[in-house]
Amino acid sequence: IRRDLFELQERGLINRTYGGAVRPFAAEPAVTERHRMMVAEREAIAAAAVKFIEPREVIAIGAGATTTHVARRMSAECRDLTVITHSFSVATVLAANPTIEIIMCPGRYNAREGMMVGVETIEFLQNYNINRAVLGISGITTDGLADAEADSASVYKAMMNRAAETIVVSDHMKFDVPSLAIWARIPDIQRLVTDRPPTGAVGRALSRAHVEITVAGK
Repeated sequence: IRRDLFELQERGLINRTYGGAVRPFAAEPAVTERHRMMVAEREAIAAAAVKFIEPREVIAIGAGATTTHVARRMSAECRDLTVITHSFSVATVLAANPTIEIIMCPGRYNAREGMMVGVETIEFLQNYNINRAVLGISGITTDGLADAEADSASVYKAMMNRAAETIVVSDHMKFDVPSLAIWARIPDIQRLVTDRPPTGAVGRALSRAHVEITVAGK
């Protein structure tokens, strides 16, 4: 057993503890690196997600690789939107569409993620009514939806709380993965757009909460 635990720890799948082991929290690479990962899956998720966005809506978009793919697809396909974001990459790709008004959140700049965070960001979001929040995750378990950055999680929670509907966009690699900061419980969200249907305990929890699940390409 000790040899097995040692091998699993070497592979990064567990953290050894006194008398046992625990699963490590999800730690994500920088957003610039994530943009090069699972590109086909994220593009499919983005194509499915924009179908729920209507003209003249106010959309909040969180930072992240998947949400940037969604923003790029929105720029190509959507019209007459107001988008509130704290992500510079999201704002940059949306700027190609002159019918989309972009409102950039203030705050403290996180260079690793290319986003604004902090008290100013959260207070700024309280001034807006939002039709839909489009948010990514570092991981989802039966405990809830979480992000590897605590400051990001606080912004996502503020966006969710101001939105009539929260759309989570995530590839299947985030399922049943714990991460540092929980920003929502599963019943708090309305829709999950993903590349594969969730199974196991997470799938059952989403079903019990009546979360609408959209599988890209289906």
